[in-house]
Formats: sequence, C-alpha cells, structure tokens
Amino acid sequence: MLSFFKTKPLLSQSDIEFQVATFKWLLKNFGGDDFYKTTELVLPTKEYFPSKVDTAEGVASETFEAVKKHAGLENWVCKLEIQEEDANPVVAPTIAIQNAPTSPHGTFQATEENEVVITYNPALASQPTQLVATFAHELAHYLTATSKEEPPGGWENWEFATDIAATFLGFGVFMANSAFSFSQYTNSDSQGWKSSRNGYLSESEHIYALAIFNELKGISTAVASGHLKPHLKKLLKKAQKELNNSGIVEELRAITFAPSSHIAGGEHV
Repeated sequence: MLSFFKTKPLLSQSDIEFQVATFKWLLKNFGGDDFYKTTELVLPTKEYFPSKVDTAEGVASETFEAVKKHAGLENWVCKLEIQEEDANPVVAPTIAIQNAPTSPHGTFQATEENEVVITYNPALASQPTQLVATFAHELAHYLTATSKEEPPGGWENWEFATDIAATFLGFGVFMANSAFSFSQYTNSDSQGWKSSRNGYLSESEHIYALAIFNELKGISTAVASGHLKPHLKKLLKKAQKELNNSGIVEELRAITFAPSSHIAGGEHV
C-alpha cells in the first residue's frame, strides 16, 4: 500500500545494467592492481594540478600531462594538437547566429601509422573542469581502444562506455561537474545566458558511475562531495544508498582481470 511513496531510482534499470556491464568490461580488461591499488579519485586541487604556466596553450599542455599521469598513461605515446578556434556567432551587438557550428571539445584518432593524436578546442583552456574531463575522455578512448573485447552493446556504444571509463580512471568528479553547465555571459555590447553539455552521459549517469567507483575503491562519499556542484552532492548520496542495497558492488568485485591488446580506430566527443 505504501509502494507509491518510494522514491524513483536515480537511473532506469536498462541504464544501470549498462553501467554494470561496462564496469565488468573495464575491470576484466583494465582492472587488477592498477585499479585497486594505484588508481586515485582525482580532485580539482593544486595537489593534482599544480599550475606553473600562464599561457592558454601552456595550460592545456600542462593539464594534459597531469591527466595522463593520474590516468596511469604517463608513458603512453600520443600527440596533443590544438583545433582551430570556433567562429564567433555574434555578428553585431543585437545579432547572433543561432546553432552556429562549433568544433568538438576533443578528438581521438589512431592513424594507419599507429600514431595516436588527441586534439582539443582552444576555448577549453579557460574552462579547467571541462578541459580535464575532455582529456580524460580522450585518454580513456586511447586505453579502451586496446581491448580485443568490444564494449557492452558493441563499438557503436564506445562513446558511452568511454565516459564511464574516464570515471574508472579516477576522473568522475570532473565528468559529473562538466556534464552540463548554465552560466551568464557579458561582453562590451551584449549579455545573456548560455548552456552547454559535455560528453555523452547525463549528470545522473556520471554520478552513478562515480558512486560505483567510490564503492569499489572504498572511498567515502564525503571526499567527492566536497568538490561536486551542490545539486550533484544529493544525487551522489542517493546513488551510494541505492548501490549499498543492490549487491552490484560485490558482483563487480568478483570480476577477474584478464587483459588483452588491440588497436581500434578514432572517434570524437
């Protein structure tokens, strides 16, 4: 009789099943001691990102190297390239082009010569959270491209699995915080509001993946919550509670590490 008072789950059953399947895939192919003993929850602090440069390109390069290090991919060879700047959609103080084309936040490509190239949108140099999330996503591409076993649902689901893989590498706080942004802008002749999305998963999906990561690693909810957007803190608490009542974490901890090696093609986010 009281069933209608139950709160709605954070994710649908199909979304939960995809997350569980993806974590199983990641733990099987990229888990082991590298995950359980070495991988950290990366936080937006000077401890993880000590700034030593003052140019936009320098910031991007320094951030990229830091993300590689924290992802455990410091010795993986790849080239970082900057994309062309997006065209300015404002053509006059009161005129702006709607739906103006923009470059992706980042791209990943493995060439026929086995050269790996990652690019980034120069606009991200002034958006540190999105910059880290973008690099984490593209480096997760690099890592997961080496799997002989396709992600759950096949390679057509690679982008969604890659977003989860970025959290698996320790960047869940950045992935959740960058999933959606809504902010005011002002310049010399115009002002207004703008919104943007980053990545392929929703905020709730990123939070659920972060909760799984925390539970697998034995990390307190409070550690991540102190660096999340206010509304995401409640979602994380809800996700952790749901996980504690599900048996999912025990199921994932039973996965045996069995690495493989393969090079796939390139995609972009």
